[in-house]
Amino acid sequence: MFNLRTLLLGVSTAALMAGTASAKDDLTIAIQLEPPHLDPTSAAAGAIDSVLYSNVLEGLTRFDSSGAVIPGLAKSWEISDDGLTYTFTLNEGVTFHDGTTMDAEDVKFSLDRIGAEDSANAQKALYAAISEVNVVDPTTVEIKLSEPNGNMLFNLAWGDAVIVAPESIEGIKQNPVGTGAFKFESWTQGDKIELTRNEDYWGTPANLTSATFKFISDPTAAFSAMMAEDIDVFSGFPAPENLPQFEADPRFQVLVGSTEGETILSTNNKMPPFDNIKVRQALAHAIDRQAIIDGAMFGYGTPIGTHFAPHNPAYVDFTTTSNYDPEKAKALLAEAGFADGFETTLYLPPPSYARRGGEIIASQLAQVGIKAEITNVEWAQWLESVFKGKNFGLTIVSHTEPMDIGIYANPDYYFQYDNPAFQELIAKFNTEADPDKRTEMLGEAQRIIAEDYVNGYLFQLAFPTVAKAGVSGLWENQPTQSNDLTAVSWTD
Repeated sequence: MFNLRTLLLGVSTAALMAGTASAKDDLTIAIQLEPPHLDPTSAAAGAIDSVLYSNVLEGLTRFDSSGAVIPGLAKSWEISDDGLTYTFTLNEGVTFHDGTTMDAEDVKFSLDRIGAEDSANAQKALYAAISEVNVVDPTTVEIKLSEPNGNMLFNLAWGDAVIVAPESIEGIKQNPVGTGAFKFESWTQGDKIELTRNEDYWGTPANLTSATFKFISDPTAAFSAMMAEDIDVFSGFPAPENLPQFEADPRFQVLVGSTEGETILSTNNKMPPFDNIKVRQALAHAIDRQAIIDGAMFGYGTPIGTHFAPHNPAYVDFTTTSNYDPEKAKALLAEAGFADGFETTLYLPPPSYARRGGEIIASQLAQVGIKAEITNVEWAQWLESVFKGKNFGLTIVSHTEPMDIGIYANPDYYFQYDNPAFQELIAKFNTEADPDKRTEMLGEAQRIIAEDYVNGYLFQLAFPTVAKAGVSGLWENQPTQSNDLTAVSWTD
């Protein structure tokens, strides 16, 4: 004889426990770099997009996990036959997180702001062809170009072109107000940023009710936090030597994807002696890429000889142009008048590829007579002194923006490469619509910068993510710098 009341109580308790177990709907995700502020439209720091891209802030178009350009706030568009007019139809019923309506006026404000004379947008050049933005009606906006630009839909998917509102723009660096599936909740500087689900989201709502981004720059601390399960995900895990340990542990899953991150030994082309091509060529031949990949990244990374992602169909392999040859490097230095070598600076931002790789590169350069004095700098300091101030000889950074070879056409960019022929090539590329001709031009662009030895091209950054076994929906690859959580959920 069984006790019905006891049985029902047991069933009820079990159901409650099962419901509790399956109800996990928050996520703590760690990344290595903390954003300097929270406005992706006025800074070059990819760490801003790492937190906000698609989660909080959205553009007319966006990248999906494969790198394809798909509709964002614009549900469709038409391009005129001459390629000079883009007419976007916006999704209806979209509101910003403060409750105000997002419409064509906000699109005009955002794009006009990029092109303004006092614009601080790091990628302003991408949108230079936009001559005017016209509001047709609240859900229709017309963008007119001064010349055709085959990259425009691609460029509008960058985090630099997200749509913001004039009502909230003054506080965007500390309190970004967007249209995304998550709202910005708080920022405890030096520790974390908290997001909460946008219950009024215009699109498919997020599965997670909240997400916390933790900032852990030290590789040892990253390993400890993950092993202790203090965090659920570490995106861009900075200690690749520990990945086999996580792979062998059933509590975790390891995703190793590709990125758009060309990791380079950035060289100040206007600072002597790097204004001498023979010195830059010597620098390139003094570097053993594979030793850096093995020593700093434990084998994760693909050697590159130019500023282009190897997984892109238009990639051309120029690694032999700058192969490791220390004797040739010494001979080139002698020809350039530096038989006894010289001293320079090497600024290293926090990522482990820079700090670890920098030590190896400094040792390699010393073998050919180049003494590189290492200075470790925080990210904000790097942006201010190196990127903006151009106060450096050498530095190491991974450029994670998608297909960004066009930065070499900007003589004011921080490595200060000024080549009119390259600038003309990129200008023609931007107006060319034929896919075969565009591929040919990209190959030529890669060749020019490889043979000018503008920078030391090291490797394409791999992107390892360590996550608890029950997390699904994470991006494996990084077609743009983003931790898009809009489709992330717990499966058990």
